[in-house]
Amino acid sequence: MAPIFRPQRRRADDAPRLGAPATAISRRVLSSALASARSAYPNEFGGVLRADPPGVIGELLLLPGTTAGRRHANFRLYMLPADLSVVGTVHSHPSGALHPSEADQQLFRNWGSRHVILGAPFGPGSWRAYDGNAQERSLSVVEGHGGADDDGPIAEYRPRPVHRAGRPALPADQE
Repeated sequence: MAPIFRPQRRRADDAPRLGAPATAISRRVLSSALASARSAYPNEFGGVLRADPPGVIGELLLLPGTTAGRRHANFRLYMLPADLSVVGTVHSHPSGALHPSEADQQLFRNWGSRHVILGAPFGPGSWRAYDGNAQERSLSVVEGHGGADDDGPIAEYRPRPVHRAGRPALPADQE
């Protein structure tokens, strides 16, 4: 009987393993999450994070059916695509608190390896990353995939004045 040929695949020692925790987040994803949280304010915002093979979170997924209120964001995790590169969640706390609640800790323990909490006022420094045990972890911000919005710091949000009936709108310099 002839020997069976079985090719051996060798993985480089420094290559990340499938399912390894992410170590960085792209600037584009972080600014998109912060902008989404500002847009949803005063309600919470929630999304799912997908990491590229080198361990960089490079995509923000919005799940159909996610509901949010002033004190909750409910994910429909069954709506996730069958994808092993999904590593965790991102959600906002309109109160500005950057620590996980009891419900957050339960989600972290049961699903994903990296989670990001965004706090009001949703600026460049108002976020924290956590692992599956709700322990704070460092997550560096790296330049993304070469998009046009990857240059420079995360853009600051400045709302436009809203005109209400019966009151004149203020000029932009008098806000």
